[in-house]
Amino acid sequence: MRIVLLGPPGVGKGTLADHLKKKYHLVPVATGDMLREETKKGSVLGREIKSLMEKGALVSDELVTQLVVQKVEHGLDLSKGFMFDGFPRTVAQAQDLDTLLERVKAPLDFVLSMEADVDVLLARLTGRRVCRKCGALFHVIYKPSQKEGICDVCGGELYQRGDDNAKTIQSRMQVYQQSTAPIIDYYAKQHKLKKLNANVEAADVRLAVAAMLK
Repeated sequence: MRIVLLGPPGVGKGTLADHLKKKYHLVPVATGDMLREETKKGSVLGREIKSLMEKGALVSDELVTQLVVQKVEHGLDLSKGFMFDGFPRTVAQAQDLDTLLERVKAPLDFVLSMEADVDVLLARLTGRRVCRKCGALFHVIYKPSQKEGICDVCGGELYQRGDDNAKTIQSRMQVYQQSTAPIIDYYAKQHKLKKLNANVEAADVRLAVAAMLK
């Protein structure tokens, strides 16, 4: 199974991706993780990426596509199922991905479009906390850590990402609507689009996905 997870920031793509990895053994290809890893290196490129991400702007198609090509051609077992989380974000990236996957003879099976109301997304993102050490995700309301500010998994410090504030989130929503939402039509025309109601709890989303896959 080869899929793409689509949806605005805070819709739950990462949570669903983790479930699909465990339940269906799909290998995640998360461009957000790739970009954040580059920022940790402290390179000129990493600092540029960090600045763009904190403003809620998109990193260039060319750069992100380059990272994806390297992953698919050199770091991915194509005999196993895989999923893209955070890519593509523009129609140009979607077209590039189709070309790449056709070249390696591993075309997409379908695309899951996760949809949720803006107020739901804002509540999820402003309360999100991330472990500096292991990257585990928590939420001050929906999934609080046992000890405030401390990761349950490794004991690392929890922090709020620079792009998880209300002002930046609003900007990210606008960017999504302008640049990413048209991808929904792109995949719908290919008859590969499946829509998911992500206003509900994660468990209900998982049940809906399981029903689709049957």
